[in-house]
Amino acid sequence: MSKEWSIQEVARSAGTTSRTLRHYDELGLLRPSRVGHNGYRYYDQGCLVRLQRILLLRELGLGLPTIAQILDGERDTAAALRTHLKLLEQERERIGRQIESVRTTLRKTEGGEELMADEVFDGFDHTKYEQEVTERWGREAYERGDRWWRSLGDAEKKAFQQDQLDIARDFARAHQEGKAADSDEVQAIARRQYDWITVGWQGARPNAEQFAGLGQMYVDDPRFTANYDRHGEGTAAFIRDAMKVYAERNL
Repeated sequence: MSKEWSIQEVARSAGTTSRTLRHYDELGLLRPSRVGHNGYRYYDQGCLVRLQRILLLRELGLGLPTIAQILDGERDTAAALRTHLKLLEQERERIGRQIESVRTTLRKTEGGEELMADEVFDGFDHTKYEQEVTERWGREAYERGDRWWRSLGDAEKKAFQQDQLDIARDFARAHQEGKAADSDEVQAIARRQYDWITVGWQGARPNAEQFAGLGQMYVDDPRFTANYDRHGEGTAAFIRDAMKVYAERNL
């Protein structure tokens, strides 16, 4: 009889929980190799390999239904692992570019040098937000924006990113100067933010709830907070406040 591990042992080794493993079982994503008379679940080596694939695909940002489709369509485990190894190596290269991007930003910020958009955003992938955008605003919104982004040339992408960098800097400068979020100057920047988002949404102009919700996400999501607060602590919260005022007044 091949070696098996209890659900508690597998959860502990994988850094997950027994509840998660039971959920995967309920979805048909990861069946135990055996269920004992006492109802305890046990997992063999094949289960461990499948769980490794699930966890790796989750780290790439894929949802559970998509992961199920991928795994169900695979018959050659070794070939699947080689494919995933290649994806991980690509991800490692992308993260390396992100690290260098942040180092460049830090060095130039501390040295008072001018930043370029392609330096700031090198290695960042908009598709990592696919699930979040789809859940918040629907699949059509994500696909519309994704088609538009992919249709741009490198120069157009850099120009779009540079616009956002300029807007963020102006928000930060106004915040550092003690300007109020509802002041005319700051609201003019909020208008630029609204227009920039509209371009990305391909003409689907955000309503008041959506625009204010985006501003709140800049504070709730630490990735966005870090991106804005690198221009000055509190910038993300200041942008949120300005966007909320703009939404209430104009949308």
